[in-house]
Amino acid sequence: MGIGQHQAGRRGRKPALWIQQVTCPCCTAQIILSVAEHHANLVPWQLLAARTGAVLRHVRLTPDKSQLDMDHFRSLLSPRTRLISLVHVSNVLGCVLDTAYVAEQARRVGAKLLLDCCQSVPHMPVDVRSLGADWIVASSHKFCGPSGVGILWGRYEVLESMDPWMGGGEMIADVHLDHSTFAMPPTRFEAGTPAIAETIGMGAAAEWLYGLGMERVHAYEEKIGTYLYERLAAVSPRVTIYGPRPGGPRGRASLAAFNVEGLHATDVSTLLDMAGVAVRSGHHCAQPLHRELGVSASARASAYIYNTEAEVDKFVEALTDTIKFFDDMHGAAS
Repeated sequence: MGIGQHQAGRRGRKPALWIQQVTCPCCTAQIILSVAEHHANLVPWQLLAARTGAVLRHVRLTPDKSQLDMDHFRSLLSPRTRLISLVHVSNVLGCVLDTAYVAEQARRVGAKLLLDCCQSVPHMPVDVRSLGADWIVASSHKFCGPSGVGILWGRYEVLESMDPWMGGGEMIADVHLDHSTFAMPPTRFEAGTPAIAETIGMGAAAEWLYGLGMERVHAYEEKIGTYLYERLAAVSPRVTIYGPRPGGPRGRASLAAFNVEGLHATDVSTLLDMAGVAVRSGHHCAQPLHRELGVSASARASAYIYNTEAEVDKFVEALTDTIKFFDDMHGAAS
């Protein structure tokens, strides 16, 4: 990832109230988010806006609702834009953000850029130095590590300009009764005793993945993700898969959020579970995005490095049986 010594925390991906120090010091500040964000990149900024009066703006989807609309994004930018905080890879659509374009536009208006990389770091090579962001965040449990810890990386000159977000032991340089001075980043932002076991586990998970080679991980996921998409799309015309098709210029994550016309996502996932197939159902911590898609929930099948094409085939077979089961049940009731 090219992190070096710029890591600035191990407490997940909710740094909004801290980052406000250098981004939103006044009530006229504008923060640009998107309708595709995970709640963890929406709710903290809403709390900040309620406290400071900052204005939130949201990038909408393209007309086909497959990815973020970059023309709309550009139209939202203004001299008041202080922060842009966007998801790198959507956990529902699977679309991949054009980070080079976003970073260029952020620099054009003098805004800081934060990228939610929770769905990219586990799945593709991510070099923080080439993303152009001021901060990136990632969660340990998304890349095979323990829960409760994560990474907040920041450019050193930005971190150096920021005050601590929490006081305590280890983050100090010198303490007096009436004032204190603070350590240099990243130690300044790591108060108290950390989650030692979890942090060691996170490091071990990262080393294991990078031992495999993130280029190999990404290549395998592209292959099995395309297979998953194509097999699922062929199940029935009633199946709607959200997000861009595979093979596009920016690629697609190896997940497929979908719905079957006439069936609720939770009913579908329940019968798949009974067949030994694990998918997630619900809003996937992305309620605004589901509203944009015109649905309250979706089922999501995700393929990773430990999944095989044979398992995708089992999923498709189980989904086909699930649709037939409900169709037969509805037919018998009519």
